[in-house]
Amino acid sequence: MDSVGVAAAPDAGPGPAWQSKCPWGAPNTTSISCSLADVMSEQLAKELQLEEENAAFPEVVAVAEGPFITGENIDTSSDLMLAQMLQMEFDREYDAQLRREEKKINGDSKVSISFENYRKVHPYDSDSSEDEVDWQDTRHDPYRADKPTTTPRRGFIGKGKDITTKHDEVVCGRKNTARMENFAPEFQVGDGIGMDLKLSNQVFNALKQHAYSEERRSARLHEKKEHSTAEKAVDPKTRLLLYKMVNAGMLETITGCISTGKESVVFHAYGGKSAAEDKVIPPECAIKVFKTTLNEFKNRDKYIKDDYRFKDRFSKLNPRKIIRMWAEKEMHNLTRMQNAGIPCPEVVTLKKHVLVMSFIGQDQVPAPKLKDVTLNSEDMKKAYYQILHMMQQLYKECNLVHADLSEYNMLWHDGKVWLIDVSQSVEPTHPHGLEFLFRDCRNVSQFFQKGGVAEVLNERELFNAVSGLNITADNEVDFQAEIEALEKMNEDHVQNHGKKLSMFSSDGDPPIYDE
Repeated sequence: MDSVGVAAAPDAGPGPAWQSKCPWGAPNTTSISCSLADVMSEQLAKELQLEEENAAFPEVVAVAEGPFITGENIDTSSDLMLAQMLQMEFDREYDAQLRREEKKINGDSKVSISFENYRKVHPYDSDSSEDEVDWQDTRHDPYRADKPTTTPRRGFIGKGKDITTKHDEVVCGRKNTARMENFAPEFQVGDGIGMDLKLSNQVFNALKQHAYSEERRSARLHEKKEHSTAEKAVDPKTRLLLYKMVNAGMLETITGCISTGKESVVFHAYGGKSAAEDKVIPPECAIKVFKTTLNEFKNRDKYIKDDYRFKDRFSKLNPRKIIRMWAEKEMHNLTRMQNAGIPCPEVVTLKKHVLVMSFIGQDQVPAPKLKDVTLNSEDMKKAYYQILHMMQQLYKECNLVHADLSEYNMLWHDGKVWLIDVSQSVEPTHPHGLEFLFRDCRNVSQFFQKGGVAEVLNERELFNAVSGLNITADNEVDFQAEIEALEKMNEDHVQNHGKKLSMFSSDGDPPIYDE
């Protein structure tokens, strides 16, 4: 190919002086002659591009770690390779700008901001991370307590005026601040070490005592919420049991609390439908929730640990098991009483420590206790003879002693007396069964004597009438001594023979007192 001369624009020619200095005037350029092969040379194009970039962006070139393209062995025939190289160079400039911004914002602040997540350096680019330093590796952590300086045996360090003892105010203050990290996590102490806080011994001891108090208080609240039944509320586990009963259709709805006691909370509910066809749920039910804490009723063990029905399952170290056994004990006792025809609540179901029974009352109004109802002389006499008959039925037919019989555990409904709260009832062969029976007889006799019933037997006569024993003693002290002797004889017999057989001598069946 013949060479072709390429000339620049013709000279503007002579003109006035202001025209040569005008920025909008035509530039005076000299004509450069070169061949077409030189114009098409790629090396020449690269050099011209570098010159233009150096003239237009001097700062950017200074930041970059090298020229745009270096080396003679780089293959530039591929457009993909060129695009990747251009993208990498752009990412380097962008990361350099991020580092400058990060340094400008952070300054000397204790809290640093990092733009690490916004960087665009490629993983195969090793040159971009050579001069970088991770701030987390070199920066001092103000939240980490400095190791306390050890004090020599002589108790001080330094000499002369610079002596410092172990009781120095500044040293003790910093040590107390570092010790605050040993408090419970929920006790907020703040950044005392970063602020070089110095706590006196008095302030530190007060904070320490407060932290321990809050920790114990939090534990008590957690225990009360998770493992106990409060006055008129239930814990989450008990609430879940009640929800399941309602969802299963056994209960229609739970209306509210009707009674509270030392051992349980009683709720009223409307009965639903039973899954078993042969079982009918009463229209109104009473839900007895036994309290899952022993704080209010700590003497349960003496009623249950010597009962041969539950003796092998008794565990004093597990309160929840005791509560479940307590509820199961009341269910079995109510079943015995119901089979004997004694007026008492009918058992519907038992779920752990929740006992569902028939409701003694009407339209959500519970039947009044015998101590709260006013009866005339005829009704009082009728109630007395009914109670005597029920006590004899409990002892002879049900083989039970109520163990807490009083006007507080007897209801008056439909013209007759109903017995409730039989969870503590034991059998007569219990090591303290006769003592419990004598206490019941005393409570019943005293109540009806105050009620004006002339035919009331005293506690000793009533004890012999119910138990059928013929204990002849002139005073109460000798009477109780003979009762204890009978209990001791029965306990020795149990230990020798391993069976619960009554060793009580009686002269036939006791007389049945009925109106």
